[in-house]
Amino acid sequence: MSTATYTLNTGAKIPAVGLGTWQSEKGQVATAVEQALKAGYRHIDAAFVYGNEQEVGEGLKKAFESGVCKREDVFVTSKLWCTYHRRPEECLDEGLRRLQLDYVDLYLMHWPVPMNQDGNHPLFPKHPDGSRDLDREWSHLKTWKEMEKLLKTGKTKAIGVSNYSKRYLEELLPQCEIVPAANQIENHPYLPQQEIVDFCKDKGILVEAYSPLGSTGSPLFNEDGVKEVAKKHDVGPGTVLISWQVSKGHVVLPKSVTESRITENLKTVELDSSDMKALDGIHKEKGLTRFVYPEFGVDFGFPDKQ
Repeated sequence: MSTATYTLNTGAKIPAVGLGTWQSEKGQVATAVEQALKAGYRHIDAAFVYGNEQEVGEGLKKAFESGVCKREDVFVTSKLWCTYHRRPEECLDEGLRRLQLDYVDLYLMHWPVPMNQDGNHPLFPKHPDGSRDLDREWSHLKTWKEMEKLLKTGKTKAIGVSNYSKRYLEELLPQCEIVPAANQIENHPYLPQQEIVDFCKDKGILVEAYSPLGSTGSPLFNEDGVKEVAKKHDVGPGTVLISWQVSKGHVVLPKSVTESRITENLKTVELDSSDMKALDGIHKEKGLTRFVYPEFGVDFGFPDKQ
């Protein structure tokens, strides 16, 4: 089982492998969180927009009350949603209420895309023509200034970003007083995003990988290169893909509500240079593939398709 941790630029330790909760089936999330903590996870990744933070909180509470672990032993992340860019503390407060926590360890700006907080939907406002109703009078730079204020409240121990390309970080860093602790991005052998990864490492920003198995259905499980490395080490393809991220120094956030898979995802193996070369070469042969590309990406010029 992986017990590896990394150190954020705040000095805090963060477990290398965490349980992702995006797209987890409703009614199963609380049990999945509790099972994960029993299996040895000490890192849970959540978000306001996932719509399941109440269940995440229930799973955490059960684990704490049963003595599986203590609050201070678990690293919990949540994220600011786009319709709350003008009021981050309000979004954080609502998330903490659902999570039944006094603080989170890391709070991320989910996307650098402010949306109209007074639109026709609390989370996904649209114009009459169906396009996303963006808040063009606000910017992610202003949002970050509001995020920085959250640290003084004690409601989060660190702040960071998510889905930031190099372009957006280059806009942000000269304007910020506090460098983001992390940047959570889609990352897997189909989409290594080496440019932003290298940029983050140069700036002391930890890279966190979501959709590490290639999104819903785990399409990377059928890649020949992945299967060959898995066979060599006598492990499953998921273990290979998670180990690839850990070998690169990334936090990795596999999602599952299946007990056996949850346990399996915490296992890692040592990959040698030939293994890494084989996995690193997949996108060169198959081409780059992004699985998470929201409709507002085109209109807002983000994210970069590669």
